[in-house]
Amino acid sequence: MPTADQLKTLIESFAASDDARFYRTALQLAADEARRGHGKLAQELRELVDAARARGAALPAGAKRPIPLAQPRGDLGDLVSASYPDLKMADMVLSKSLERGLERVLRENRGTARLHEHGLRARRKLLLVGPPGTGKTMTARAVAGELHVPLYLVRFESMITKFMGETAAKLKLVFDAMRSVRAVFLFDEFDAIGAQRALPNDTGEIRRILNSFLQFIEADDSESIVIAATNHAEILDRALIRRFDDVLTYTLPEASEIIATLQRTLTDFPTKGIRWEHLADEATGLSYAEIVRASEDAAKDMVLGERATLPEEEVVRALRDRKLAHEAVAAK
Repeated sequence: MPTADQLKTLIESFAASDDARFYRTALQLAADEARRGHGKLAQELRELVDAARARGAALPAGAKRPIPLAQPRGDLGDLVSASYPDLKMADMVLSKSLERGLERVLRENRGTARLHEHGLRARRKLLLVGPPGTGKTMTARAVAGELHVPLYLVRFESMITKFMGETAAKLKLVFDAMRSVRAVFLFDEFDAIGAQRALPNDTGEIRRILNSFLQFIEADDSESIVIAATNHAEILDRALIRRFDDVLTYTLPEASEIIATLQRTLTDFPTKGIRWEHLADEATGLSYAEIVRASEDAAKDMVLGERATLPEEEVVRALRDRKLAHEAVAAK
């Protein structure tokens, strides 16, 4: 007979449209029945799972399963916001090393059941470091989209300022949620709580938050993906970095990545005659996000100016404007 925990997991995973978790639990039931000598029932359960998986794989291209769109409620609702991204890795421009690292994370998390059978666990705790606009938050959205799970964005401003003195309890709510629903949990601007405990501006409250986070992430054995992102890896506590399975480094785009970003952003606009290598030189030093915004600025000028094609000089001007704005901010 299935245990109470297995029954609860089946219902929770069905309600959340978490097929992977549902099938995994069903296969655990099959294995339990086989150990009890109920070989025929175990085989029937495995065949049902295989048939259900085949039906899922046969969905038409682009078809998606309905996902229950529910926002967290109560105290947890003050701390996280939920979304259901449909972004994919193919929608991003990534360096080869990042692409390999993220593909491995996805491959392991798609095969958690097989890994569990051999006493292994998938990579689940990722630290993303790099300058603003290089794709860290976008990566969290893409991982959620690829795995068909919700993305929960943790709001530090609510956790630290609104609940000062109660932060450990609020942080525990977030980690409890990781066990109740499989999702990607994004701790953006992670240096807000992850700074070294010996820094001059350290406060007792922040130190307690960091210690609590260390304890919670060490004990976390859920199947959710924990992603922390920071622009300031140099100030993170060393003990904290060791708690992550992978540290992925994001950098400003190189020429080939700049060209790919420009072409992808402007794919719906007439760009005949544009010298992409020249634009790549102009965009050197800008982040992916700044290049996208500059491209969109040039495209909007073309549309509003009712021009038939997108002039290269418009894109150059937009890139230079972004670079000047970037330099002005950096000089402050």
